Amino acid sequence: MNREDRNEIRLANESWEALLQAESALGRRFAADEIWDELSNREYDVLFTLSKADGGLGISDLGRRILLSQPGMSKLVTRLEERGLVEKRPNHVDRREARILLTDAGTEAQRRVGRKHARAVAARMTSALSHAQLEQLRDLCRQITAVINPDLLNKPTTERTPS
Repeated sequence: MNREDRNEIRLANESWEALLQAESALGRRFAADEIWDELSNREYDVLFTLSKADGGLGISDLGRRILLSQPGMSKLVTRLEERGLVEKRPNHVDRREARILLTDAGTEAQRRVGRKHARAVAARMTSALSHAQLEQLRDLCRQITAVINPDLLNKPTTERTPS
């Protein structure tokens, strides 16, 4: 392996580590924010993900999108269903798996917490990065996602403005 290859490997790993550290630092701060009301930040992740999915999602797809195992996702969905925030409906495409959808109460909880979370995200991100840097970060992250797992690409936030 030549020097250029070693430098590329080192740079790729340093970039990965920096991305993980930033995500971890932000995640800890967001989890500590007093914005979650009656939701955990993981429960909010489920509600937010469902809010972007017309027609709901199967439990396996939902778990993949928020990086939670199928058994863990099943338990979480059951808790949210018991609280009236999500509902299960028959899946006409795959009868083995129900579709998970937000209820009206789930939509309201997601919007209420989402507005607070969006302000917290904006405050933290704009305190660290300029507008141009935020655009660059967004584009770089989308590029990585498009190559690794294009199914996870989200619609731009301008297409899903919070209510």
